[in-house]
Amino acid sequence: MEKIEKAAEQLKAGRMVVVYDGDTREGEADIMVGAGFVKPETVRVLRKDAGGLICVAIGGEDAKRIGLPFYTDILEKSGRAAAKLACSRTAYGDKPAFSVAVNHKDVYTGITDEDRALTISKIDETISGPASVFIDSFYSPGHVFLLIGRGLENRKGHTELSLALAERAGLDAMVLCEMLGQGKALSKNKAKAYALAHGLVFLEGKEIIEALGKEKVKKS
Repeated sequence: MEKIEKAAEQLKAGRMVVVYDGDTREGEADIMVGAGFVKPETVRVLRKDAGGLICVAIGGEDAKRIGLPFYTDILEKSGRAAAKLACSRTAYGDKPAFSVAVNHKDVYTGITDEDRALTISKIDETISGPASVFIDSFYSPGHVFLLIGRGLENRKGHTELSLALAERAGLDAMVLCEMLGQGKALSKNKAKAYALAHGLVFLEGKEIIEALGKEKVKKS
Protein backbone atom coordinates (compact mmCIF):
# COMPACT_ATOMS: atom_id res chain seq x y z
CA MET A 1 0.00 0.00 0.00
CA GLU A 2 2.95 2.31 0.60
CA LYS A 3 3.86 2.30 -3.11
CA ILE A 4 0.24 3.07 -4.01
CA GLU A 5 0.21 6.07 -1.72
CA LYS A 6 3.56 7.26 -3.06
CA ALA A 7 2.22 6.95 -6.62
CA ALA A 8 -0.89 8.91 -5.64
CA GLU A 9 1.28 11.65 -4.13
CA GLN A 10 3.38 11.87 -7.29
CA LEU A 11 0.25 12.08 -9.44
CA LYS A 12 -1.20 14.79 -7.19
CA ALA A 13 2.01 16.75 -7.71
CA GLY A 14 1.71 16.44 -11.49
CA ARG A 15 4.44 13.84 -11.84
CA MET A 16 4.39 10.65 -13.90
CA VAL A 17 4.25 7.03 -12.78
CA VAL A 18 5.00 3.83 -14.69
CA VAL A 19 2.56 0.91 -14.59
CA TYR A 20 3.25 -2.58 -15.96
CA ASP A 21 -0.02 -4.46 -16.45
CA GLY A 22 1.27 -8.03 -16.10
CA ASP A 23 3.10 -10.91 -17.74
CA THR A 24 -0.12 -12.74 -18.59
CA ARG A 25 -1.88 -9.71 -20.10
CA GLU A 26 -0.38 -7.21 -22.58
CA GLY A 27 3.03 -7.40 -20.97
CA GLU A 28 3.38 -3.65 -21.43
CA ALA A 29 4.39 -0.72 -19.26
CA ASP A 30 2.62 2.63 -19.65
CA ILE A 31 3.75 6.04 -18.51
CA MET A 32 0.80 7.73 -16.79
CA VAL A 33 0.10 11.28 -15.64
CA GLY A 34 -2.94 13.27 -14.57
CA ALA A 35 -4.57 14.91 -17.60
CA GLY A 36 -4.89 18.23 -15.84
CA PHE A 37 -1.11 18.56 -15.56
CA VAL A 38 -0.29 17.94 -19.22
CA LYS A 39 1.68 20.62 -21.04
CA PRO A 40 3.38 20.54 -24.47
CA GLU A 41 6.60 19.32 -22.88
CA THR A 42 4.66 16.45 -21.27
CA VAL A 43 3.44 15.31 -24.67
CA ARG A 44 7.00 15.49 -25.97
CA VAL A 45 8.25 13.25 -23.15
CA LEU A 46 5.49 10.74 -23.84
CA ARG A 47 6.13 10.51 -27.56
CA LYS A 48 9.94 10.47 -27.18
CA ASP A 49 10.42 8.33 -24.07
CA ALA A 50 7.34 6.09 -24.38
CA GLY A 51 6.46 6.15 -28.08
CA GLY A 52 3.05 4.50 -27.99
CA LEU A 53 -0.42 5.95 -28.48
CA ILE A 54 -1.20 8.92 -26.23
CA CYS A 55 -4.68 8.38 -24.79
CA VAL A 56 -6.90 9.82 -22.09
CA ALA A 57 -8.74 7.47 -19.74
CA ILE A 58 -12.09 8.64 -18.38
CA GLY A 59 -14.49 6.99 -15.99
CA GLY A 60 -17.49 5.00 -17.15
CA GLU A 61 -19.94 7.24 -15.31
CA ASP A 62 -18.61 10.38 -16.98
CA ALA A 63 -18.72 8.70 -20.40
CA LYS A 64 -22.28 7.52 -19.85
CA ARG A 65 -23.46 10.93 -18.67
CA ILE A 66 -21.95 12.67 -21.69
CA GLY A 67 -23.08 9.96 -24.09
CA LEU A 68 -19.64 8.81 -25.24
CA PRO A 69 -19.77 5.27 -26.67
CA PHE A 70 -17.19 2.54 -26.97
CA TYR A 71 -15.83 2.54 -30.51
CA THR A 72 -16.76 -1.10 -31.00
CA ASP A 73 -20.40 -0.15 -30.32
CA ILE A 74 -20.22 2.48 -33.07
CA LEU A 75 -18.87 -0.08 -35.55
CA GLU A 76 -21.44 -2.70 -34.63
CA LYS A 77 -24.26 -0.25 -35.33
CA SER A 78 -22.81 1.08 -38.59
CA GLY A 79 -23.71 -1.67 -41.03
CA ARG A 80 -22.42 -5.10 -41.94
CA ALA A 81 -18.96 -4.09 -43.23
CA ALA A 82 -18.16 -1.89 -40.24
CA ALA A 83 -19.58 -4.47 -37.83
CA LYS A 84 -17.13 -7.05 -39.16
CA LEU A 85 -14.28 -4.73 -38.18
CA ALA A 86 -15.46 -4.49 -34.57
CA CYS A 87 -13.12 -6.21 -32.10
CA SER A 88 -15.25 -7.88 -29.47
CA ARG A 89 -12.28 -9.42 -27.68
CA THR A 90 -8.55 -8.71 -27.86
CA ALA A 91 -5.75 -11.27 -28.07
CA TYR A 92 -5.33 -11.02 -24.29
CA GLY A 93 -9.05 -11.61 -23.66
CA ASP A 94 -10.53 -8.16 -22.95
CA LYS A 95 -13.09 -5.96 -24.60
CA PRO A 96 -11.31 -2.85 -25.95
CA ALA A 97 -11.55 0.35 -23.91
CA PHE A 98 -11.36 2.68 -26.92
CA SER A 99 -13.97 5.36 -27.48
CA VAL A 100 -13.78 8.16 -30.06
CA ALA A 101 -10.71 10.29 -30.82
CA VAL A 102 -11.17 14.02 -30.33
CA ASN A 103 -9.56 17.41 -30.90
CA HIS A 104 -10.41 20.56 -29.00
CA LYS A 105 -12.05 23.13 -31.26
CA ASP A 106 -9.23 25.64 -30.69
CA VAL A 107 -6.47 23.45 -32.18
CA TYR A 108 -5.07 23.77 -35.69
CA THR A 109 -4.02 20.34 -36.97
CA GLY A 110 -4.47 18.67 -33.59
CA ILE A 111 -1.26 16.58 -33.70
CA THR A 112 1.42 18.99 -32.43
CA ASP A 113 2.60 18.90 -28.83
CA GLU A 114 0.82 22.19 -28.22
CA ASP A 115 -2.42 21.03 -29.82
CA ARG A 116 -2.55 17.68 -28.05
CA ALA A 117 -1.69 19.30 -24.73
CA LEU A 118 -4.57 21.74 -25.21
CA THR A 119 -7.00 18.96 -26.11
CA ILE A 120 -5.93 16.86 -23.13
CA SER A 121 -6.12 19.72 -20.62
CA LYS A 122 -9.58 20.69 -21.89
CA ILE A 123 -10.77 17.10 -21.58
CA ASP A 124 -9.76 17.20 -17.93
CA GLU A 125 -11.51 20.56 -17.44
CA THR A 126 -14.80 19.48 -18.96
CA ILE A 127 -15.19 15.73 -18.43
CA SER A 128 -16.90 16.02 -15.05
CA GLY A 129 -19.05 19.01 -15.98
CA PRO A 130 -22.24 19.37 -18.02
CA ALA A 131 -22.44 17.12 -21.07
CA SER A 132 -23.25 20.09 -23.30
CA VAL A 133 -19.99 21.84 -22.38
CA PHE A 134 -17.92 18.80 -23.31
CA ILE A 135 -19.78 18.21 -26.57
CA ASP A 136 -19.49 21.88 -27.59
CA SER A 137 -15.74 21.90 -26.88
CA PHE A 138 -14.52 19.07 -29.12
CA TYR A 139 -14.88 17.47 -32.53
CA SER A 140 -14.15 14.00 -33.87
CA PRO A 141 -12.18 12.44 -35.49
CA GLY A 142 -9.22 13.92 -33.70
CA HIS A 143 -5.76 13.07 -32.43
CA VAL A 144 -6.40 12.17 -28.78
CA PHE A 145 -8.11 8.85 -28.17
CA LEU A 146 -10.50 8.55 -25.28
CA LEU A 147 -10.54 5.33 -23.27
CA ILE A 148 -13.51 4.41 -21.09
CA GLY A 149 -12.94 2.50 -17.88
CA ARG A 150 -15.06 -0.56 -17.11
CA GLY A 151 -13.99 -0.73 -13.45
CA LEU A 152 -11.29 -2.94 -11.92
CA GLU A 153 -13.96 -5.43 -10.91
CA ASN A 154 -14.75 -5.97 -14.62
CA ARG A 155 -11.48 -5.34 -16.45
CA LYS A 156 -7.87 -5.08 -15.36
CA GLY A 157 -6.23 -3.14 -18.18
CA HIS A 158 -4.12 0.01 -18.09
CA THR A 159 -7.29 2.09 -18.44
CA GLU A 160 -8.81 0.72 -15.24
CA LEU A 161 -5.48 0.66 -13.41
CA SER A 162 -4.88 4.32 -14.25
CA LEU A 163 -8.37 5.34 -13.13
CA ALA A 164 -7.99 3.47 -9.84
CA LEU A 165 -4.84 5.49 -9.18
CA ALA A 166 -6.61 8.66 -10.31
CA GLU A 167 -9.39 8.10 -7.80
CA ARG A 168 -6.87 7.59 -5.04
CA ALA A 169 -5.11 10.81 -6.06
CA GLY A 170 -8.35 12.80 -6.43
CA LEU A 171 -7.96 13.27 -10.19
CA ASP A 172 -10.57 12.99 -12.94
CA ALA A 173 -8.83 11.85 -16.12
CA MET A 174 -5.52 10.13 -16.79
CA VAL A 175 -3.13 10.23 -19.72
CA LEU A 176 -1.36 7.01 -20.60
CA CYS A 177 1.13 6.00 -23.27
CA GLU A 178 2.71 2.60 -23.94
CA MET A 179 6.47 2.30 -23.61
CA LEU A 180 7.95 0.77 -26.75
CA GLY A 181 11.31 -0.89 -27.36
CA GLN A 182 12.99 -2.26 -30.48
CA GLY A 183 10.08 -3.63 -32.51
CA LYS A 184 8.07 -4.64 -29.47
CA ALA A 185 6.94 -3.44 -26.07
CA LEU A 186 9.68 -2.23 -23.75
CA SER A 187 10.58 -5.01 -21.33
CA LYS A 188 9.47 -4.84 -17.73
CA ASN A 189 13.06 -4.57 -16.52
CA LYS A 190 13.83 -1.68 -18.86
CA ALA A 191 10.61 0.09 -17.90
CA LYS A 192 11.53 -0.35 -14.25
CA ALA A 193 15.02 1.01 -14.93
CA TYR A 194 13.52 4.06 -16.68
CA ALA A 195 11.29 4.73 -13.67
CA LEU A 196 14.24 4.40 -11.29
CA ALA A 197 16.42 6.71 -13.39
CA HIS A 198 13.73 9.40 -13.43
CA GLY A 199 12.61 9.04 -9.81
CA LEU A 200 9.17 7.66 -10.74
CA VAL A 201 7.12 5.06 -8.94
CA PHE A 202 6.98 1.73 -10.80
CA LEU A 203 3.90 -0.39 -10.13
CA GLU A 204 2.67 -3.71 -11.44
CA GLY A 205 -1.00 -4.23 -12.14
CA LYS A 206 -1.25 -6.93 -9.48
CA GLU A 207 -0.08 -4.46 -6.84
CA ILE A 208 -2.81 -1.98 -7.76
CA ILE A 209 -5.44 -4.71 -7.94
CA GLU A 210 -4.37 -6.14 -4.59
CA ALA A 211 -4.48 -2.73 -2.91
CA LEU A 212 -7.37 -1.00 -4.68
CA GLY A 213 -9.27 -3.72 -6.53
CA LYS A 214 -10.61 -5.22 -3.32
CA GLU A 215 -12.02 -1.82 -2.38
CA LYS A 216 -13.82 -1.65 -5.76
CA VAL A 217 -15.31 -5.10 -5.29
CA LYS A 218 -16.56 -4.19 -1.81
CA LYS A 219 -18.22 -1.02 -3.14
CA SER A 220 -19.87 -2.75 -6.13
